[in-house]
Amino acid sequence: MAGVKAGAGFLGAAVIALALSGCGGGNTEVPLDTLTAEQIFKRGELSLETERKPDEAIRLFSEVERLYPYSQWAKRALIMQAFSQHKARKYEDARASSQRFLDLYPGDEDAAYAQYLLALSYYDQIDEIGRDQGLTFQALQAMRDVIERYPDSEYARSAILKFELAFDHLAGKEMEIGRYYLRKGQYTAAINRFRVVVQEFQTTTHTAEALHRLVEAYLALGLTDEAQTAGAILGHNYQSSPFYDDSYRLLTGQGLSMEAQGESWLRTVYRRVIKGEWL
Repeated sequence: MAGVKAGAGFLGAAVIALALSGCGGGNTEVPLDTLTAEQIFKRGELSLETERKPDEAIRLFSEVERLYPYSQWAKRALIMQAFSQHKARKYEDARASSQRFLDLYPGDEDAAYAQYLLALSYYDQIDEIGRDQGLTFQALQAMRDVIERYPDSEYARSAILKFELAFDHLAGKEMEIGRYYLRKGQYTAAINRFRVVVQEFQTTTHTAEALHRLVEAYLALGLTDEAQTAGAILGHNYQSSPFYDDSYRLLTGQGLSMEAQGESWLRTVYRRVIKGEWL
């Protein structure tokens, strides 16, 4: 994970510095309000590095904020608090801390990382296909914010990759529902789902299958022009796909061809994608 990797070197350096300074990590009897902001912060880093669960680190970083709210250590503690909360899979808390950092320090050098952590807290909550997709939409928007606001940051490339994966996830959701309707013989409902993939998610890995399923559904309804047009798009763009072979057998088995026929929404897609006719 890019965010964790970015934080690892920083944490390691801090632990080394802590060791050199002779500070221990186990003297919890000393009241925190008798320590400096730096001492509490370094205890938090040591706890994060050495303990299996980051709960103590989260507490210590939050104490830096509480006891020394206007210090530079409070700013550093806030971003580390967000990092620690994400590591603990306390995603809502991580989002809240990241957003607070952005609100308080929008021009700081760590603002890009705070924005990325916020986006990552949505992305890492995306459930398996078939579950509610609200978080996927939020992850897409949050990753877009990273890409647009911090295009030159080290997190932009990772955000682009995760944006594409989340986009593919949404297409996969539509395909799953469409296949369910297809199995149940609810062809019109299935077509509506596959149409969404072809029109709105055509850059994803699911487009070839969506076109093949459209061939199946339209043939089941006796709509041969639409089936042949879906096959024509599939044949032009995805001839190496196994779904092309399946559609070819279905169509030619009924004496049909993989050529665009008639007028439909698919013919419009065909003109745009194959012919380049947008008007």
